[in-house]
Amino acid sequence: MCWVTITILTVAGLCGASLGQYNEEEDLAWLQYYLRQSRVASYNYVPYYEDESPPYAYSYPAAPDTEPEPGPEPQQAPSWQCPQECDCPPNFSSAMYCDTRNLRYLPFVPSRMKYVYFQNNLITSIQEGAFDNATELEWLALHNNQISSDRMGKRVFGKLKNLERLYMNNNNLTKLPSPLPRSLRELHLSYNQISKVPSNALEGLENLTALYLSHNFIFEMGASLKGLKSLILADLSYNHLRKVPDGLPVSLEQLYLEYNYINAIPDDYFQVSPRLLYVRMSHNSLTNQGLSSNTFNSSSILELDLSYNRLQKIPRVNTNLENLYLQGNQINEFSISSFCSVVDVMNYSRLQVLRLDGNEIKRNAVPPDAPLCLRRATVIEI
Repeated sequence: MCWVTITILTVAGLCGASLGQYNEEEDLAWLQYYLRQSRVASYNYVPYYEDESPPYAYSYPAAPDTEPEPGPEPQQAPSWQCPQECDCPPNFSSAMYCDTRNLRYLPFVPSRMKYVYFQNNLITSIQEGAFDNATELEWLALHNNQISSDRMGKRVFGKLKNLERLYMNNNNLTKLPSPLPRSLRELHLSYNQISKVPSNALEGLENLTALYLSHNFIFEMGASLKGLKSLILADLSYNHLRKVPDGLPVSLEQLYLEYNYINAIPDDYFQVSPRLLYVRMSHNSLTNQGLSSNTFNSSSILELDLSYNRLQKIPRVNTNLENLYLQGNQINEFSISSFCSVVDVMNYSRLQVLRLDGNEIKRNAVPPDAPLCLRRATVIEI
């Protein structure tokens, strides 16, 4: 599992980034300044299960109690100047901080900027050409504002050929921004009002490694993920999906689909992603009738969460699986064949954690050959 932490300008493991990639003198100076300021909200992804905190912890400064007065219209400053509404640290000339200032508009962005932060404001629109002067932008933080899709220019990100990370979570978007730069590596759009992702919405984003679309109203994804050749993490949890996306990328390692309405998964659905490690589909409507015998029999998957569905039998899983969560279903039998097709000294499951609590299995229903098959298990809850 990995953590995404914007505070230290590192996306460790997820995107393969390291501090060594930011080796320019001004970037290191900016890092020292930024650690002292600690203004930007942090994104922390951690594993979570029932009765625990959700995977994202958003930490924003408290909003003032009084309604701010409308601000002045943005002024067209010379390309080298810093807008009066923002801070541009002299020891890191390519960063501009305009966060948490009750801004209702986007100030002018000087051309030298690479890292710009507009989060935690009252911005409702992005005018056409807002970033045309700042074509070197790599990080753009617009999260926790009030931006709506119908008040965005049609090609506001069109000229940002170097943009790698775009944060627009916690806004009022009803559709994905388009077109998006092909250079994007991370796209954060959680906590919006998006209802549909057309199959071509993410077309051309071959460098995208992380896609965050949780807490929206998405009922259809189509084949929008299939062409994302570098995608490692897809978070589609807390939506209105009734079926899984049509096709997964070969590169995918983490898939989060919990809190949807999915009731079936096609046969061999996960086989196309040989690097897939973590699959979470808790709080859906899965039944055994909607699964084939080999749906989850993928040798790469290490963690599988199917808790709080409508399963009546334990689905067959691969012997390489290490963590299986099935609590809160309607399972009424403990079938050892779900874990081991053959039980002997040489054939056994690598399962370490098995949760079956909150089902209809009785403790005395555990078959006698379970200790031999599940010899690696350290936690079995019934």
